[in-house]
Amino acid sequence: MSAKPVFVATHPRACSTAFERVFMTRRETLQTVHEPFGDAFYYGPERMSVRFEGNEKARTESGFANSTYKTILDRIERESEEGKRVFVKDMAMYWVPPQQQEAHIAPCLQTAKRGVGTVSGTTTADSGVSMNGTSKAPFPYETRAEAGNPTILPRSLLEKYHWTFLIRHPNRAIPSYYRCCIPPLVEKTQFDPFMPCEAGYDELRRFFDYCKDTGLIGPKVCGQGKDATADTNGASSEENIEICLIDADDLLDDPEGVLKQYCASIGVPFEREMLTWDSEESHAFAKEQFEKWNGFHEDAINSKDLRPREHKHVVKTSEQEYPGWVKKYGKEAADIILKTVEANVADYEYLKQFAIKI
Repeated sequence: MSAKPVFVATHPRACSTAFERVFMTRRETLQTVHEPFGDAFYYGPERMSVRFEGNEKARTESGFANSTYKTILDRIERESEEGKRVFVKDMAMYWVPPQQQEAHIAPCLQTAKRGVGTVSGTTTADSGVSMNGTSKAPFPYETRAEAGNPTILPRSLLEKYHWTFLIRHPNRAIPSYYRCCIPPLVEKTQFDPFMPCEAGYDELRRFFDYCKDTGLIGPKVCGQGKDATADTNGASSEENIEICLIDADDLLDDPEGVLKQYCASIGVPFEREMLTWDSEESHAFAKEQFEKWNGFHEDAINSKDLRPREHKHVVKTSEQEYPGWVKKYGKEAADIILKTVEANVADYEYLKQFAIKI
């Protein structure tokens, strides 16, 4: 059984923070790290997102303007020195370049060559970021690429983690994300406007396939009693890290059933007490952990437990959901939501076939 730090890779609005709260109840043995890579993705000198590209004030006021992928990885490494197993949850799109751009290793993680102050011959600042000034944003980087690797993280770093995955149907996740980009929540999130390219499904699927096809996970599929050898070109994991993927709606329908299998897969003992966190100490800790992404985690912060829904989730088509989006957000917004949903359904359905089944 792997003892590596657990990493839950997901996309925005997949109920991942509520999922994270389950493991925050095990603070004596687990050290949770909440969405660290967004610091570099949105605000730092190696940022791949253009969301705050024209807003230096926002980047500075975030407190993460100097965050690089190395400072984040160093933080995770320090957390592991506390003697607890680390449990990280974050968005795959933060380390997989947006809009299927070619991946190059983040400058701060590139092996220095040709003397001090250079990376593959490109002059850099102290942060390791190319200062050539030829692009609006720091990305794309002028660094090497690793063959087949869709991320900006070297394979040697990816191998250090026990990768697991969490998804939710776009019919639920996309409208939820849209709501965070309009009043009143946008006053807290500052994520204006809604950007369909931040849906995160494409990046998650490509990273998942890389993990599966190159033996970082699999071929056994957790909760399905089969393996995915036919889909992995024969790749197998040396540490027996099975493919472990949760659909959020399955989790909300049967928290205990899904979590028992997930915990067994990652080697963490499951106890029913993990499903309840209604204490002053737990709420204070969660609020502190989640506050940097103000406005995104209100439901998770105010939650008390994770209990089965009274009525199991019934999947509806986007056409069936559309009238409700029109009523809630207006036709123009509903059209944007519908288009974004339809652009991501295929990736969701592909990933869904690997989900834990009860």
